[in-house]
Amino acid sequence: MTNNDILKKLRVALKLRDDDIVAILMLVDFRISTSELGAFFRKEDHPKYVECGDQILRNFLNGLVIHLRGPMPEKNSNKEKNKNSKTGETQQVEASSKATQNKFVKKKSLLHSKTNKKSNE
Repeated sequence: MTNNDILKKLRVALKLRDDDIVAILMLVDFRISTSELGAFFRKEDHPKYVECGDQILRNFLNGLVIHLRGPMPEKNSNKEKNKNSKTGETQQVEASSKATQNKFVKKKSLLHSKTNKKSNE
């Protein structure tokens, strides 16, 4: 399966128009015209057919993630906020919550719980 086939199948599955694909590529600062994009969707025996490269497909997939999920939050601003807002009490609460998360809680399986109930009766 070629990159062109993948691009065609994603366009059909997600019901995207050429303008939508151009906009998705713009999300990752990759500029392409609709005529260049149309060359990827032509039949292989067409004289104006162009093979879709890895870079275009990669940028489209990255843009599609941003389009569907939304942009990632900035990491630097969150770290600065956490550093400024943490006090001694906050750090103690976080440490105790991490300690409770690390404890292993053993659950009985249904088989053992049924046999234990029968033996207790």
